[in-house]
Amino acid sequence: MKTYEQINDRIASGKAVVLTADEIMDYVDKKGLAAAAEEVDVVTTATFGPMCSSGCVLNFGHSKPKIRMSEAWVQDVGVYTGLAAVDVYLGATQLRHGDPANMYHPGEFRYGGGHVIEDLVAGKSLQLFALSYGTDCYPLREIRTWFTINDLNQAIMLNPRNCYQNYNVAVNDSDKTIYTYMGTLEPRRKNANYCSAGQLSPLLNDPFYETIGIGTRVWLAGAHGHVYAEGTQHAGAEERTPDGVPTGGAGTLALTADMKHMDPEFVRGVSLRGYGVSLALGVGIPIPILNETVLKRTCVRDRDILAPVVDYGHEYPQKTGKIVTRVSYAQLRTGEIEIEGAKITVGSMSSYHKALKIANLLADEIRRGDFLLSRPLAYLPKDTAMKSLIKKEEPK
Repeated sequence: MKTYEQINDRIASGKAVVLTADEIMDYVDKKGLAAAAEEVDVVTTATFGPMCSSGCVLNFGHSKPKIRMSEAWVQDVGVYTGLAAVDVYLGATQLRHGDPANMYHPGEFRYGGGHVIEDLVAGKSLQLFALSYGTDCYPLREIRTWFTINDLNQAIMLNPRNCYQNYNVAVNDSDKTIYTYMGTLEPRRKNANYCSAGQLSPLLNDPFYETIGIGTRVWLAGAHGHVYAEGTQHAGAEERTPDGVPTGGAGTLALTADMKHMDPEFVRGVSLRGYGVSLALGVGIPIPILNETVLKRTCVRDRDILAPVVDYGHEYPQKTGKIVTRVSYAQLRTGEIEIEGAKITVGSMSSYHKALKIANLLADEIRRGDFLLSRPLAYLPKDTAMKSLIKKEEPK
């Protein structure tokens, strides 16, 4: 048994033994579980891919004279102004003003909220245009100016839902090409797309949320942030394998960090033809090896993780809950799966290569003593299921 305090002491003294989730499996096979649990202090996990439920809070400071922004746009992308006078929230999926969206299907969605966030982190100069109805204390009615991230008082990434524990493999059983947040899907199961780092993914290495919880320190696109809540749509009660691996989406995390410390390599705007825009993010989370049980869970392999294959041509949009089959991430990573005797080409919306790079960057920071671990302030719920939106009559 180890404690957080003991592990942090070893990190601070430069003596911590840190391995990535990609390395730990073979290490345990070689050393044995008990010996490895004594020796290893931290296992780093990571993921990189589109995370639509992301965004940021920006504070511009007050102009002279002052303005209470009631409508505002950054690079012609609308931001939410229902906060204080010069605070706004920019969502990753917000479209640019004038974008025809899917009026001429499939839309191209060349630029939106995710791209603004990418440009902001990259240090580019961006245009702010804001309007106001004017008040006695905030008399200015219009402002147009240019700014960079360094001109802002705060640029705080505030993401309601990141790091899905597991996720669908998308196929299309219809007779026409469809355009989804899982990419373009050809008719009659000609291709399949998935989005997960599998055995590297944080919550798959901590399936019962024993070390990752509210207050856990995370590496968010290079910045040091933390989990501030369970993510939206968190469903800890998802059906699991005997080893605890969920067979569906299950857990999610709400993450925050200072954008001024982020690395542009891991913050990328995404255009999804026929669907919209999003933001691809890199997330790394360390798992303290408190005991043999925690270590054993970090030894999960792609072959042990099953993802549900779902038809996005009918079953997904109609929310039938029907699953075609389940396939392992080991199969998915070969680039081809077989369903009902047919071989299907597979593409990935996430990058295992970048996830592995993140896991190694985080491991290096911990070894240098630059990243300490934090004990959760509260644990994520294990018994919640996701509710549906039900169409109801107005109560009498």
